[in-house]
Amino acid sequence: MPEPGTPVGPGLLRELASVPLPTSFGVFDARAFESGSGLVYLALVRGDVAGGEDVLTRVHSECLTGDALRSLRCECGIQLQLALRSINASGRGVLVYATGHEGRGIGLVDKLRSYVAQDQGADTVDANLALGLKVDARDYSDSAAVLGSLGVRSVRLLTNNPHKVDGLRSAGVRVNSVVGLATAPHSRNVRYLRTKEDRLGHVRPAGDVVGEQPDELSQAVDVSMLIGTVRDAGRPYVVLKYAQTLDGRIATATGDARWISGEAERRVSHALRAACDAVLVGVGTVVTDDPQLTVRMVPGASPLRVVLDSTLRLPFDARILEPEAGTTVLTTARSPGDRRRELTARHVGVEVLPPGPGGVDVAAALAALGRAGVETLLVEGGARVITSLLAAGVVDRLIVGVAPTIIGQGTEAVGPLGITSVADGLKLVNRSLHVVGEDVLVSGDVVPATAGRMS
Repeated sequence: MPEPGTPVGPGLLRELASVPLPTSFGVFDARAFESGSGLVYLALVRGDVAGGEDVLTRVHSECLTGDALRSLRCECGIQLQLALRSINASGRGVLVYATGHEGRGIGLVDKLRSYVAQDQGADTVDANLALGLKVDARDYSDSAAVLGSLGVRSVRLLTNNPHKVDGLRSAGVRVNSVVGLATAPHSRNVRYLRTKEDRLGHVRPAGDVVGEQPDELSQAVDVSMLIGTVRDAGRPYVVLKYAQTLDGRIATATGDARWISGEAERRVSHALRAACDAVLVGVGTVVTDDPQLTVRMVPGASPLRVVLDSTLRLPFDARILEPEAGTTVLTTARSPGDRRRELTARHVGVEVLPPGPGGVDVAAALAALGRAGVETLLVEGGARVITSLLAAGVVDRLIVGVAPTIIGQGTEAVGPLGITSVADGLKLVNRSLHVVGEDVLVSGDVVPATAGRMS
Protein backbone atom coordinates (compact mmCIF):
# COMPACT_ATOMS: atom_id res chain seq x y z
CA MET A 1 0.00 0.00 0.00
CA PRO A 2 1.39 3.47 -0.84
CA GLU A 3 2.39 5.75 2.00
CA PRO A 4 -0.17 8.49 2.82
CA GLY A 5 0.35 11.49 0.57
CA THR A 6 1.78 9.43 -2.29
CA PRO A 7 0.18 10.24 -5.67
CA VAL A 8 -1.70 7.28 -7.16
CA GLY A 9 -2.20 6.77 -10.90
CA PRO A 10 -1.46 9.58 -13.31
CA GLY A 11 -1.19 12.22 -10.58
CA LEU A 12 -4.98 12.50 -10.22
CA LEU A 13 -5.41 10.85 -6.82
CA ARG A 14 -3.50 11.02 -3.53
CA GLU A 15 -4.03 8.79 -0.52
CA LEU A 16 -4.10 11.02 2.55
CA ALA A 17 -4.84 8.70 5.46
CA SER A 18 -5.62 5.12 6.40
CA VAL A 19 -6.99 3.94 9.74
CA PRO A 20 -9.20 1.12 11.09
CA LEU A 21 -12.78 2.32 11.54
CA PRO A 22 -14.99 0.25 13.88
CA THR A 23 -18.69 0.59 13.01
CA SER A 24 -21.89 -1.11 14.13
CA PHE A 25 -21.63 -3.17 10.93
CA GLY A 26 -18.05 -4.32 11.52
CA VAL A 27 -14.49 -2.98 11.34
CA PHE A 28 -13.41 -1.43 8.06
CA ASP A 29 -10.14 0.12 6.89
CA ALA A 30 -11.00 3.75 6.19
CA ARG A 31 -8.79 5.13 3.44
CA ALA A 32 -9.11 8.76 2.33
CA PHE A 33 -8.20 9.85 -1.20
CA GLU A 34 -7.99 13.36 -2.61
CA SER A 35 -8.87 13.77 -6.27
CA GLY A 36 -7.47 16.33 -8.67
CA SER A 37 -10.63 18.40 -8.16
CA GLY A 38 -9.90 18.68 -4.44
CA LEU A 39 -12.74 16.37 -3.42
CA VAL A 40 -11.95 13.76 -0.78
CA TYR A 41 -13.31 10.28 -1.33
CA LEU A 42 -13.53 7.73 1.48
CA ALA A 43 -13.07 4.02 0.83
CA LEU A 44 -14.27 1.62 3.53
CA VAL A 45 -12.43 -1.61 2.87
CA ARG A 46 -13.20 -5.02 4.35
CA GLY A 47 -10.62 -7.75 3.90
CA ASP A 48 -7.91 -8.01 1.25
CA VAL A 49 -9.15 -6.55 -2.03
CA ALA A 50 -5.82 -5.91 -3.78
CA GLY A 51 -5.81 -7.92 -7.00
CA GLY A 52 -9.33 -9.07 -6.24
CA GLU A 53 -11.86 -10.21 -8.80
CA ASP A 54 -15.63 -9.89 -8.27
CA VAL A 55 -15.13 -7.73 -5.18
CA LEU A 56 -18.47 -6.77 -3.62
CA THR A 57 -18.54 -3.00 -4.13
CA ARG A 58 -20.83 -0.11 -3.44
CA VAL A 59 -20.16 3.33 -4.92
CA HIS A 60 -22.38 5.38 -2.62
CA SER A 61 -23.27 8.88 -3.71
CA GLU A 62 -22.98 11.41 -0.91
CA CYS A 63 -26.35 12.30 0.66
CA LEU A 64 -26.12 14.42 3.78
CA THR A 65 -29.87 14.49 4.33
CA GLY A 66 -30.33 10.74 3.95
CA ASP A 67 -27.05 9.36 5.32
CA ALA A 68 -26.50 11.64 8.31
CA LEU A 69 -29.92 13.14 9.01
CA ARG A 70 -31.97 10.03 8.10
CA SER A 71 -34.28 11.90 5.78
CA LEU A 72 -37.25 9.84 4.61
CA ARG A 73 -37.46 11.63 1.25
CA CYS A 74 -34.97 9.13 -0.19
CA GLU A 75 -33.65 5.64 0.53
CA CYS A 76 -29.96 6.60 0.65
CA GLY A 77 -29.36 6.13 4.37
CA ILE A 78 -30.96 2.68 4.37
CA GLN A 79 -28.95 1.70 1.29
CA LEU A 80 -25.73 2.85 2.98
CA GLN A 81 -26.45 0.69 6.03
CA LEU A 82 -27.51 -2.27 3.91
CA ALA A 83 -24.37 -2.04 1.78
CA LEU A 84 -22.03 -1.93 4.79
CA ARG A 85 -23.86 -4.88 6.32
CA SER A 86 -23.60 -6.86 3.07
CA ILE A 87 -19.91 -6.10 2.59
CA ASN A 88 -19.06 -7.05 6.16
CA ALA A 89 -21.05 -10.28 5.86
CA SER A 90 -19.18 -11.23 2.67
CA GLY A 91 -15.83 -10.82 4.42
CA ARG A 92 -14.37 -8.81 1.54
CA GLY A 93 -15.52 -5.69 -0.20
CA VAL A 94 -15.36 -1.93 -0.66
CA LEU A 95 -17.70 0.98 -0.13
CA VAL A 96 -16.56 4.11 -1.94
CA TYR A 97 -18.24 7.18 -0.46
CA ALA A 98 -18.41 9.55 -3.43
CA THR A 99 -18.39 13.18 -2.36
CA GLY A 100 -19.57 15.74 -4.86
CA HIS A 101 -22.50 13.48 -5.76
CA GLU A 102 -25.08 15.16 -3.50
CA GLY A 103 -28.49 15.21 -5.19
CA ARG A 104 -27.25 13.17 -8.18
CA GLY A 105 -24.46 15.72 -8.57
CA ILE A 106 -26.41 18.99 -8.35
CA GLY A 107 -25.28 19.85 -4.82
CA LEU A 108 -27.00 20.21 -1.47
CA VAL A 109 -28.66 23.60 -1.96
CA ASP A 110 -30.04 22.78 -5.40
CA LYS A 111 -31.26 19.43 -4.04
CA LEU A 112 -33.26 21.31 -1.40
CA ARG A 113 -34.61 23.62 -4.11
CA SER A 114 -35.59 20.54 -6.07
CA TYR A 115 -37.48 19.30 -3.00
CA VAL A 116 -39.49 22.52 -3.04
CA ALA A 117 -40.47 21.87 -6.65
CA GLN A 118 -41.38 18.27 -5.76
CA ASP A 119 -43.61 19.51 -2.93
CA GLN A 120 -45.39 21.60 -5.55
CA GLY A 121 -46.15 18.50 -7.64
CA ALA A 122 -43.11 17.83 -9.84
CA ASP A 123 -41.36 14.47 -9.70
CA THR A 124 -37.62 14.20 -9.06
CA VAL A 125 -36.82 14.34 -12.79
CA ASP A 126 -39.02 17.30 -13.74
CA ALA A 127 -38.00 19.21 -10.61
CA ASN A 128 -34.36 19.23 -11.73
CA LEU A 129 -35.28 20.20 -15.28
CA ALA A 130 -37.53 23.02 -14.05
CA LEU A 131 -34.53 24.46 -12.19
CA GLY A 132 -32.37 24.26 -15.30
CA LEU A 133 -30.32 21.41 -13.84
CA LYS A 134 -29.25 18.05 -15.19
CA VAL A 135 -31.30 15.05 -14.17
CA ASP A 136 -28.05 13.31 -13.21
CA ALA A 137 -24.77 15.24 -13.15
CA ARG A 138 -22.57 12.60 -11.53
CA ASP A 139 -19.13 11.64 -12.84
CA TYR A 140 -17.60 8.32 -11.84
CA SER A 141 -13.97 8.80 -12.90
CA ASP A 142 -12.79 9.58 -9.34
CA SER A 143 -14.61 6.54 -7.95
CA ALA A 144 -12.98 4.39 -10.61
CA ALA A 145 -9.58 5.83 -9.69
CA VAL A 146 -10.16 4.94 -6.02
CA LEU A 147 -11.00 1.35 -6.93
CA GLY A 148 -7.94 1.23 -9.15
CA SER A 149 -5.70 2.51 -6.37
CA LEU A 150 -7.04 -0.21 -4.07
CA GLY A 151 -6.07 -2.82 -6.65
CA VAL A 152 -9.62 -3.97 -7.32
CA ARG A 153 -9.66 -5.77 -10.68
CA SER A 154 -13.41 -6.36 -11.07
CA VAL A 155 -16.53 -5.84 -9.01
CA ARG A 156 -19.95 -7.15 -8.11
CA LEU A 157 -21.72 -3.81 -7.89
CA LEU A 158 -24.35 -3.09 -5.25
CA THR A 159 -26.85 -0.85 -7.04
CA ASN A 160 -30.28 -0.62 -8.62
CA ASN A 161 -29.09 2.01 -11.09
CA PRO A 162 -28.04 0.88 -14.60
CA HIS A 163 -26.62 4.36 -15.32
CA LYS A 164 -24.16 3.92 -12.44
CA VAL A 165 -23.08 0.63 -13.98
CA ASP A 166 -22.57 2.33 -17.36
CA GLY A 167 -20.74 5.28 -15.76
CA LEU A 168 -18.27 3.05 -13.92
CA ARG A 169 -17.69 0.89 -16.97
CA SER A 170 -17.02 3.99 -19.06
CA ALA A 171 -14.49 5.05 -16.41
CA GLY A 172 -12.66 1.72 -16.72
CA VAL A 173 -14.21 -0.42 -13.97
CA ARG A 174 -14.99 -4.02 -14.87
CA VAL A 175 -18.49 -4.64 -13.52
CA ASN A 176 -18.99 -8.39 -13.73
CA SER A 177 -22.39 -8.51 -12.06
CA VAL A 178 -24.97 -6.34 -10.31
CA VAL A 179 -26.54 -6.97 -6.89
CA GLY A 180 -29.75 -5.07 -6.16
CA LEU A 181 -30.25 -2.93 -3.05
CA ALA A 182 -34.01 -2.66 -2.78
CA THR A 183 -35.47 -1.00 0.32
CA ALA A 184 -38.95 -1.07 1.81
CA PRO A 185 -40.51 2.26 0.73
CA HIS A 186 -41.84 4.92 3.07
CA SER A 187 -45.04 6.80 2.26
CA ARG A 188 -42.85 9.91 1.86
CA ASN A 189 -40.47 8.39 -0.74
CA VAL A 190 -42.57 5.82 -2.59
CA ARG A 191 -43.35 8.27 -5.42
CA TYR A 192 -39.65 9.10 -5.69
CA LEU A 193 -38.74 5.40 -5.93
CA ARG A 194 -41.38 4.79 -8.56
CA THR A 195 -40.07 7.72 -10.60
CA LYS A 196 -36.57 6.27 -10.44
CA GLU A 197 -37.93 2.97 -11.72
CA ASP A 198 -40.26 4.38 -14.38
CA ARG A 199 -38.21 7.29 -15.70
CA LEU A 200 -34.59 6.53 -14.76
CA GLY A 201 -34.62 2.79 -15.32
CA HIS A 202 -33.72 1.70 -11.78
CA VAL A 203 -34.42 -1.98 -11.14
CA ARG A 204 -37.19 -2.54 -8.55
CA PRO A 205 -35.84 -0.02 -5.99
CA ALA A 206 -38.86 -0.64 -3.74
CA GLY A 207 -38.67 -4.44 -3.91
CA ASP A 208 -41.61 -6.74 -4.59
CA VAL A 209 -45.20 -5.58 -4.31
CA VAL A 210 -46.86 -7.33 -1.39
CA GLY A 211 -48.50 -10.59 -2.39
CA GLU A 212 -46.73 -10.68 -5.74
CA GLN A 213 -44.62 -13.65 -4.63
CA PRO A 214 -46.81 -15.26 -1.94
CA ASP A 215 -44.55 -18.28 -1.44
CA GLU A 216 -41.26 -16.37 -1.31
CA LEU A 217 -39.79 -14.01 1.27
CA SER A 218 -38.43 -10.94 -0.48
CA GLN A 219 -35.85 -8.84 1.27
CA ALA A 220 -37.80 -5.64 0.59
CA VAL A 221 -41.58 -5.43 0.41
CA ASP A 222 -43.63 -2.62 -1.17
CA VAL A 223 -46.80 -2.28 0.94
CA SER A 224 -48.11 0.92 -0.63
CA MET A 225 -51.07 -0.97 -2.10
CA LEU A 226 -52.06 -2.08 1.39
CA ILE A 227 -51.78 1.45 2.80
CA GLY A 228 -53.86 2.98 0.04
CA THR A 229 -53.89 6.66 -0.86
CA VAL A 230 -52.64 8.81 2.00
CA ARG A 231 -55.12 11.63 2.49
CA ASP A 232 -54.92 14.88 4.44
CA ALA A 233 -57.73 14.92 6.99
CA GLY A 234 -56.29 17.61 9.23
CA ARG A 235 -54.76 14.86 11.37
CA PRO A 236 -52.43 11.91 10.74
CA TYR A 237 -53.63 9.33 8.19
CA VAL A 238 -54.43 6.31 10.39
CA VAL A 239 -53.67 2.77 9.22
CA LEU A 240 -54.97 0.12 11.62
CA LYS A 241 -53.28 -3.29 11.31
CA TYR A 242 -53.78 -6.47 13.29
CA ALA A 243 -53.41 -10.21 12.81
CA GLN A 244 -56.12 -12.62 13.89
CA THR A 245 -57.04 -16.27 13.74
CA LEU A 246 -59.74 -17.58 11.44
CA ASP A 247 -62.20 -17.33 14.33
CA GLY A 248 -61.35 -13.67 15.00
CA ARG A 249 -58.97 -13.88 17.97
CA ILE A 250 -55.80 -11.82 18.43
CA ALA A 251 -54.71 -13.84 21.49
CA THR A 252 -55.66 -16.97 23.41
CA ALA A 253 -57.62 -16.88 26.66
CA THR A 254 -54.28 -16.79 28.50
CA GLY A 255 -53.08 -13.80 26.46
CA ASP A 256 -50.64 -15.65 24.21
CA ALA A 257 -50.36 -13.99 20.78
CA ARG A 258 -47.08 -15.47 19.45
CA TRP A 259 -47.16 -16.23 16.68
CA ILE A 260 -50.62 -15.97 15.17
CA SER A 261 -49.29 -14.95 11.78
CA GLY A 262 -46.53 -16.59 9.77
CA GLU A 263 -43.11 -15.16 8.99
CA ALA A 264 -44.14 -13.75 5.60
CA GLU A 265 -47.04 -11.83 7.13
CA ARG A 266 -44.80 -10.52 9.91
CA ARG A 267 -42.37 -9.29 7.26
CA VAL A 268 -45.25 -7.30 5.77
CA SER A 269 -45.95 -5.84 9.21
CA HIS A 270 -42.36 -4.64 9.43
CA ALA A 271 -42.64 -3.13 5.95
CA LEU A 272 -45.77 -1.28 7.12
CA ARG A 273 -43.76 0.16 10.01
CA ALA A 274 -41.06 1.24 7.55
CA ALA A 275 -43.73 2.96 5.45
CA CYS A 276 -45.17 5.12 8.24
CA ASP A 277 -43.96 8.03 10.34
CA ALA A 278 -45.09 6.51 13.64
CA VAL A 279 -46.46 3.27 15.11
CA LEU A 280 -48.87 3.35 18.06
CA VAL A 281 -49.90 0.80 20.68
CA GLY A 282 -51.63 0.90 24.03
CA VAL A 283 -49.75 0.31 27.26
CA GLY A 284 -51.58 -3.00 27.68
CA THR A 285 -49.80 -4.34 24.61
CA VAL A 286 -46.46 -3.17 26.01
CA VAL A 287 -47.08 -4.85 29.36
CA THR A 288 -48.32 -8.11 27.82
CA ASP A 289 -46.13 -8.53 24.73
CA ASP A 290 -43.12 -6.23 25.35
CA PRO A 291 -42.75 -5.35 21.63
CA GLN A 292 -39.79 -3.46 20.15
CA LEU A 293 -41.84 -1.94 17.31
CA THR A 294 -38.72 -1.46 15.19
CA VAL A 295 -38.04 -2.49 11.57
CA ARG A 296 -35.90 -5.61 11.55
CA MET A 297 -37.27 -7.99 8.91
CA VAL A 298 -36.94 -5.62 5.93
CA PRO A 299 -34.40 -2.93 4.99
CA GLY A 300 -36.23 0.19 6.09
CA ALA A 301 -36.39 2.99 8.64
CA SER A 302 -37.89 2.40 12.08
CA PRO A 303 -40.78 4.76 12.89
CA LEU A 304 -41.38 6.87 15.97
CA ARG A 305 -42.91 4.60 18.62
CA VAL A 306 -45.97 5.96 20.43
CA VAL A 307 -47.60 4.55 23.57
CA LEU A 308 -51.00 5.53 24.92
CA ASP A 309 -50.68 5.28 28.71
CA SER A 310 -53.03 7.42 30.79
CA THR A 311 -51.48 6.51 34.18
CA LEU A 312 -47.91 5.62 33.14
CA ARG A 313 -48.00 1.90 33.83
CA LEU A 314 -45.21 1.55 31.26
CA PRO A 315 -42.40 -0.67 32.66
CA PHE A 316 -39.10 1.18 32.58
CA ASP A 317 -37.34 -1.94 31.29
CA ALA A 318 -39.72 -2.27 28.32
CA ARG A 319 -38.02 -2.87 24.98
CA ILE A 320 -40.03 -0.04 23.43
CA LEU A 321 -37.81 2.36 25.42
CA GLU A 322 -34.58 1.00 23.94
CA PRO A 323 -32.66 3.52 21.80
CA GLU A 324 -33.02 1.91 18.35
CA ALA A 325 -35.80 4.40 17.57
CA GLY A 326 -37.50 7.36 19.21
CA THR A 327 -40.37 6.88 21.66
CA THR A 328 -43.17 9.20 22.78
CA VAL A 329 -45.62 8.48 25.57
CA LEU A 330 -49.01 10.17 25.49
CA THR A 331 -50.47 10.33 28.99
CA THR A 332 -52.86 12.32 31.20
CA ALA A 333 -52.62 14.37 34.36
CA ARG A 334 -53.46 11.17 36.27
CA SER A 335 -49.90 9.93 35.71
CA PRO A 336 -47.27 10.48 38.46
CA GLY A 337 -45.04 13.47 37.84
CA ASP A 338 -41.90 11.66 38.98
CA ARG A 339 -42.39 8.94 36.35
CA ARG A 340 -42.88 11.58 33.67
CA ARG A 341 -39.64 13.25 34.71
CA GLU A 342 -37.74 9.96 34.72
CA LEU A 343 -38.90 9.14 31.19
CA THR A 344 -37.91 12.61 30.00
CA ALA A 345 -34.46 12.13 31.53
CA ARG A 346 -34.16 8.97 29.43
CA HIS A 347 -34.83 10.97 26.24
CA VAL A 348 -38.39 9.70 25.91
CA GLY A 349 -40.98 12.23 24.79
CA VAL A 350 -43.87 12.70 27.23
CA GLU A 351 -46.98 14.75 26.51
CA VAL A 352 -49.87 15.24 28.93
CA LEU A 353 -53.23 15.26 27.15
CA PRO A 354 -56.90 15.40 28.19
CA PRO A 355 -58.47 12.09 29.28
CA GLY A 356 -61.06 10.26 27.22
CA PRO A 357 -63.54 7.46 27.89
CA GLY A 358 -60.88 4.75 27.49
CA GLY A 359 -57.82 6.59 28.80
CA VAL A 360 -56.12 9.23 26.65
CA ASP A 361 -58.52 11.22 24.47
CA VAL A 362 -58.17 9.88 20.92
CA ALA A 363 -58.73 13.20 19.14
CA ALA A 364 -56.21 14.95 21.40
CA ALA A 365 -53.66 12.19 20.76
CA LEU A 366 -53.98 12.51 16.98
CA ALA A 367 -53.80 16.29 17.20
CA ALA A 368 -50.59 16.06 19.27
CA LEU A 369 -49.01 13.69 16.76
CA GLY A 370 -50.07 15.98 13.92
CA ARG A 371 -48.36 18.92 15.62
CA ALA A 372 -45.23 16.78 15.87
CA GLY A 373 -45.24 16.33 12.07
CA VAL A 374 -46.63 12.79 11.89
CA GLU A 375 -48.44 12.34 8.58
CA THR A 376 -48.93 8.56 8.59
CA LEU A 377 -49.71 6.59 11.75
CA LEU A 378 -49.71 2.80 11.95
CA VAL A 379 -51.77 1.41 14.84
CA GLU A 380 -50.94 -2.11 16.01
CA GLY A 381 -53.25 -2.51 19.02
CA GLY A 382 -54.25 -3.95 21.37
CA ALA A 383 -57.97 -4.59 21.40
CA ARG A 384 -58.82 -1.58 23.57
CA VAL A 385 -56.96 0.84 21.27
CA ILE A 386 -58.37 -0.82 18.14
CA THR A 387 -61.90 -0.46 19.47
CA SER A 388 -61.41 3.14 20.61
CA LEU A 389 -60.11 4.29 17.22
CA LEU A 390 -62.82 2.49 15.26
CA ALA A 391 -65.50 3.87 17.58
CA ALA A 392 -64.08 7.39 17.17
CA GLY A 393 -64.31 7.08 13.37
CA VAL A 394 -60.67 8.06 12.82
CA VAL A 395 -59.36 4.93 11.08
CA ASP A 396 -58.69 5.64 7.40
CA ARG A 397 -57.34 2.26 6.32
CA LEU A 398 -57.82 -1.18 7.89
CA ILE A 399 -55.44 -4.08 7.24
CA VAL A 400 -56.26 -7.48 8.73
CA GLY A 401 -54.06 -10.54 8.48
CA VAL A 402 -56.05 -13.77 8.81
CA ALA A 403 -54.14 -16.89 9.83
CA PRO A 404 -55.48 -20.40 9.02
CA THR A 405 -55.80 -21.20 12.73
CA ILE A 406 -58.72 -21.66 15.10
CA ILE A 407 -58.17 -21.31 18.86
CA GLY A 408 -61.67 -20.93 20.27
CA GLN A 409 -62.08 -18.74 23.31
CA GLY A 410 -59.64 -15.83 23.42
CA THR A 411 -59.23 -12.09 22.97
CA GLU A 412 -61.35 -10.53 20.26
CA ALA A 413 -59.74 -7.91 18.03
CA VAL A 414 -62.64 -5.47 18.27
CA GLY A 415 -64.88 -4.83 21.27
CA PRO A 416 -68.35 -3.24 21.40
CA LEU A 417 -68.97 -0.48 18.86
CA GLY A 418 -72.64 0.12 19.65
CA ILE A 419 -73.74 -1.43 16.37
CA THR A 420 -77.03 -3.34 16.59
CA SER A 421 -77.68 -4.01 12.90
CA VAL A 422 -75.46 -5.80 10.40
CA ALA A 423 -76.43 -3.19 7.84
CA ASP A 424 -74.91 -0.50 10.05
CA GLY A 425 -71.55 -2.24 10.36
CA LEU A 426 -68.40 -0.47 9.25
CA LYS A 427 -67.68 -1.16 5.60
CA LEU A 428 -64.44 -1.40 3.62
CA VAL A 429 -64.13 0.07 0.14
CA ASN A 430 -61.19 0.20 -2.30
CA ARG A 431 -60.33 -3.25 -1.05
CA SER A 432 -57.38 -5.46 -1.86
CA LEU A 433 -56.81 -9.12 -1.04
CA HIS A 434 -53.41 -10.82 -0.93
CA VAL A 435 -52.10 -14.26 -0.07
CA VAL A 436 -48.86 -13.88 1.91
CA GLY A 437 -47.24 -17.15 2.88
CA GLU A 438 -49.88 -19.10 4.80
CA ASP A 439 -51.93 -16.01 5.65
CA VAL A 440 -54.46 -13.84 3.84
CA LEU A 441 -54.28 -10.05 4.02
CA VAL A 442 -57.42 -7.96 3.57
CA SER A 443 -57.18 -4.18 3.34
CA GLY A 444 -59.57 -1.37 2.55
CA ASP A 445 -60.63 2.19 3.28
CA VAL A 446 -62.99 2.43 6.25
CA VAL A 447 -66.28 4.08 5.43
CA PRO A 448 -66.98 6.60 8.23
CA ALA A 449 -69.86 5.78 10.53
CA THR A 450 -73.08 7.63 9.72
CA ALA A 451 -74.53 10.01 12.29
CA GLY A 452 -76.15 8.08 15.08
CA ARG A 453 -74.62 4.73 14.09
CA MET A 454 -72.30 4.74 17.11
CA SER A 455 -74.01 5.16 20.47
